[in-house]
Amino acid sequence: QVQLVESGGGMVQAGGSLRLSCAVPATIFSINAMAWYRQAPGNKREWVATITVGDSTNYAVSVKGRFTISRDNTKNAVYLQMNSLKPEDTAVYYCNVPHQFSTGLVLYSWGQGTQVTVSS
Repeated sequence: QVQLVESGGGMVQAGGSLRLSCAVPATIFSINAMAWYRQAPGNKREWVATITVGDSTNYAVSVKGRFTISRDNTKNAVYLQMNSLKPEDTAVYYCNVPHQFSTGLVLYSWGQGTQVTVSS
């Protein structure tokens, strides 16, 4: 069973920064785009950002200009640098492999995620 392990969450004040990490099995990481998702209390899980194997990136409108997704091929890890955090960024954050034709679909089971809480 594929295990995706997210870490790096925490509690910060509005305007602060956090860097999330996701450890990915090497066989999956090397051939797939990776994406971050988040789920706020009472809301559906939503897509946040994607990075391809070739390092092309794409972001949700709500985070563009504030968040940066990156990947480290030597560590089989994907990161999400979050700056200028807002209370509405509060959510559990997850990584996964997005479906080729729809970021709304993912290829693997969800991990436990990492909690991000932004206070005003």
